[in-house]
Amino acid sequence: MERHQYVSREEFIMAMRGVAASVTVVTTDGSAGRLGATVSAFSSVSADPPTVLVCLRAGSRIAKAVAENGRFCVNVLPENSDAIADRFAGMHDHQVADRFIGIPCRGDAGVAPEIEGATTFSCAVDQIVTAGSHLVVFGLVGDVHNGGIEPLTYLDGAYHRVTPKTTQTMGKIN
Repeated sequence: MERHQYVSREEFIMAMRGVAASVTVVTTDGSAGRLGATVSAFSSVSADPPTVLVCLRAGSRIAKAVAENGRFCVNVLPENSDAIADRFAGMHDHQVADRFIGIPCRGDAGVAPEIEGATTFSCAVDQIVTAGSHLVVFGLVGDVHNGGIEPLTYLDGAYHRVTPKTTQTMGKIN
């Protein structure tokens, strides 16, 4: 078997800082408990059947809960949700015992919470694949809700707003 040479972890991280991504919070509820975490890796996989994926750090509480509960919801946060992203990233865990306190959500007990204002993808776990330090969780989308607001994005270590180009500047080379 041929041995591959990889870039360093630091080089990889620096390059990934230049990739903009929507800020998402993955939530779950069920026998393993009600948990949520800010996640940077979320993507559409297929429209036939509707499938998405999220990457969760293997061994994390959210990864274990999603696997056990068999359900999760991807909440694509609207542009004014910096504080929610920080809360679910664990930045306030020393102040708040439950990340959901004060966060308006839809959904009954045992159902993965949908954060109000977010565009949501409610999923049943289809398969879980281990890839490096993370689990790639594929979910079959059973319900969606369009928040109708531009998403919060993350680029180079900071939150950003999506700013549409005007039709006058589209297609012009500067």
